Amino acid sequence: MNAMGHEFVLASFVLFCRIGSCLMLMPGFGSSRVPLRVKLFVAVAITLALSPFLVPVVDKALLDPAPLQLLQLLFSECLTGLLIGFLGRIFFSALETCGIVIAQLIELSGVLGSPIQETEPMPAVASIVVLAATMLIFLMDLHWEILRGIVASYNALPVTSRFDFQFGLVQVTDTLAKAFLLGLRVGSPFIIFSLVVNFAIGLASKMIPQIPVYFMMTPFVVAGGLLLLYESCRQMLEIFMLGFQAWLRTG
Repeated sequence: MNAMGHEFVLASFVLFCRIGSCLMLMPGFGSSRVPLRVKLFVAVAITLALSPFLVPVVDKALLDPAPLQLLQLLFSECLTGLLIGFLGRIFFSALETCGIVIAQLIELSGVLGSPIQETEPMPAVASIVVLAATMLIFLMDLHWEILRGIVASYNALPVTSRFDFQFGLVQVTDTLAKAFLLGLRVGSPFIIFSLVVNFAIGLASKMIPQIPVYFMMTPFVVAGGLLLLYESCRQMLEIFMLGFQAWLRTG
């Protein structure tokens, strides 16, 4: 019984290295507004809940490991978990960047709001968009998809003492391309709005140089941008969450 308990505890700790590292960066779970102790308790609870299913998978890599090999295994599992969590965080970083660009396009970049995922203040428009997307993770039950993805990662990325840095870089590059292309789709109405409005203002300024058209039109640009945000916010979040959900299910 003592040997069995020792092996189970060791295997559970190996699981905790990947699961805890992943949840530390994963959107929703890894928000800076979630206290560190809460994150730790959630990671431990999820690890213990998944241990009966995943311990047999980990046991294959723990057949009489040497201390140095065990240390390398723990380090590799931490890096694997950080990679998975970082890939998820990339999507919300792209959405945050999109929100900052939207705020600049509709002349609201000076109105700062509370940060959601990060610690630095950002425009209120970006804060609202990121907060809504973070809430939708739990409202759409995507946190269960995150847990399913963690379980499936043990088949896609088996427990080994060597972390494949080349594979990690390829995944980061591909995810960056997907996430920022998704962010471009989300923010495309505001890009078109800004191009049309600035072209019209520039044309009016050339025709009537005596009147400061740009400063006179700023309130109307802000009002038009807010109206566009009100009308398109639902579609923006739907497009983003569908893209994030597709990544969670297919990797």
